[in-house]
Amino acid sequence: MSATIAQPKQSQPEIFWGEIAPCEHLIQIYSGDAEFLDALERFAAGGIQGGDAVVVIATPAHLHPLEERLLARGFNLAAARERDQYIPLNAAETLSKFMVKAWPDDERFHRLIRNLLSRGRAGGRRVRALGEMVAVLWAQGRSGATVRLEKLWHELCKTEPLSLFCTYPRMGLTRDPEDSMKEICATHSRVFTE
Repeated sequence: MSATIAQPKQSQPEIFWGEIAPCEHLIQIYSGDAEFLDALERFAAGGIQGGDAVVVIATPAHLHPLEERLLARGFNLAAARERDQYIPLNAAETLSKFMVKAWPDDERFHRLIRNLLSRGRAGGRRVRALGEMVAVLWAQGRSGATVRLEKLWHELCKTEPLSLFCTYPRMGLTRDPEDSMKEICATHSRVFTE
């Protein structure tokens, strides 16, 4: 059974997300949820259409609308979940599995994420992931832990074939942690804002 019912007309952003490199680490700084969800939808849809596994580690406020959008496009998410082509996870719950005393534990992080990558790679698929955990930490004022988590992801992207998309809401950025944000942006292969 096909993952999609219909192939939507591809606009230029669709082509970008559909052709993302297998080892990219992207960051988006967005102004509003609508812009973020548009990008997330294109990222996930491009992956599923291209035969990639898509791991989405996001807040429920973004997971539910994403799934509504993907279903409206004709994706069979139940089938994609069953074959681990679509793996949705709650960002806060996922963070709790590797945070120790408000800091990312390297070993727990690597064990968890490598397990997810292994599930996604079944059948020889490439994996693309969205990580909103960094935005959750940032919103809690944990800029040091955010930078550390970004570095863990970046190190992983160097050794594992993975396309990673990180997101931050613009309204959560202030002048005080400006140096941290510069350091975060430096760990990414592409930075874009909408």
